[in-house]
Amino acid sequence: MITRNKQQQLLQALNRQAAVALIGPRQVGKTTLALEIANTRKAVYLDLEAYEDREKLKDPVLFLSKNEGKLVILDEIHRMPELFQTLRGLIDRGRRKGLRSGRFLILGSASIDLLRQSGETLAGRIEYIDMGPLNISETSAEGNDDPEKLWVRGGFPDSYLAANDQDSYAYRRNFIRTYLERDVPQFGPRIPAETLERLWIMLAHSQGQCLNASRLAGSLSISAPTVSSYIDLLVDLLLVRRLPPFHSNVKKRLVKSPRIFVRDSGITHALLGLADYNQLSGHPVFGASWEGFVIENLLSAAPDRTAASFYRTSAGAEIDLVLQLSGGETWTVEIKSGLTAKPEKGFYHALEDIKPDRSFVVYAGKDRYPMTEETDIISLLELVQELKNNVHNQ
Repeated sequence: MITRNKQQQLLQALNRQAAVALIGPRQVGKTTLALEIANTRKAVYLDLEAYEDREKLKDPVLFLSKNEGKLVILDEIHRMPELFQTLRGLIDRGRRKGLRSGRFLILGSASIDLLRQSGETLAGRIEYIDMGPLNISETSAEGNDDPEKLWVRGGFPDSYLAANDQDSYAYRRNFIRTYLERDVPQFGPRIPAETLERLWIMLAHSQGQCLNASRLAGSLSISAPTVSSYIDLLVDLLLVRRLPPFHSNVKKRLVKSPRIFVRDSGITHALLGLADYNQLSGHPVFGASWEGFVIENLLSAAPDRTAASFYRTSAGAEIDLVLQLSGGETWTVEIKSGLTAKPEKGFYHALEDIKPDRSFVVYAGKDRYPMTEETDIISLLELVQELKNNVHNQ
C-alpha cells in the first residue's frame, strides 16, 4: 500500500470532529485508507452498495446506537442519504454523553449529493477532506521520483500499480465504461451514455482550453445549456475541473470563460486511445496533458481553502495557474512540458499585472535555479514539496 498524504489529516480530523467525510472519485483509495484506520481502533465498516449492509440499517438508530463506542464507517453514503438526519440526532445525543469525536467516517464518490445532504443536516458536526488520485509526492516516497509513469497512467492506484502499460490502459477503459453505464445514472437524470462519452472525449481533446459550450453543443446536436448541465455532472463526480479566470482590479480585458480539464491524466489518455508514452509523445494533447497533470498535483498539495485560477487578458498576458493561498500569499505558476523552461512575453506582462509574492516555472527537468530575481525554475516534485511545507507552517 502506498501511504497517502491525507492519512494524517484524516486522523487529526477524527480526533476533533464527530463526523468526517472523505470525498473523492470511485476507486481512488478511500476504502483502503478507511480500512487501514479501522485496523487501529474499534470500528465497524458498512458498504452501503451491498444489500446485506443496507439491511443492517433498516433500523439505523438501533444499529448505530449499539455501536456507539466504535468508529462507524459508512461507504458510498449516497445510496442512503436519509441517514444524515439520523446521524445528526445521534451526534447531538452523543455529545451530551461526552462522545464528541471520531464517531462516523463517511465515504462519498461525488460532491453534489454528499455536500447538499450533509450541509442541510450536519452543519457544525462534520469536517470534509478531499482525496484525489495518487500524486507525485506519494509515489516518490515509494522510491519513484520519475513523473513519467504517473503522468501516463494517472493516479488511480490500480492503474498506476498495474503490471504493464496494457493492463493499466485496460483498467482505465473499464473505469470509463463503469462510470458511464452504472455510476452516472445514480447521480443525475437519465443521460445517454454514448452522448456523455462523446462529450468526455471532446473535453479530453480540448484539454486546458476555455469552455465553449455552444461549439460542443453543435458537435453533439444538443443545446448549450444541456452541455453545461452534463459538464456540471462530470465536475460534481470529481472527474472534470473547471479552472476559473483570475479576478483582479487591473484595468485589462480579462478572459471570462473557465478552462476545462479532465482531472486525471491517465483517464485523459484512455479517452484519447493513448496507451503508453510513445503514443502520447506524438499527440497534439501532449503539452496540455502535462499542464493538467501539474495543476492536479499542485492542488492536491495546496493548503485547504486555496483559490486556484488562471490569468489571461485579451492583449496576451497569460499565466497558467494562480494560487491564492489561505495564508494570504499569491503564487503564480507557468507550466512547460520540456526540459527547457522559457516563458513567453505574456508571462512577464502577467507578473507585472498580478505582482505575486512568489513565482515559478515548472518544467520536466529536476534541477532548480533562478530564472530572474522574482522567478524560480523548478521541478514538479519540488514545488509540490514547497506547497506541503506551506501547509505545515500555517
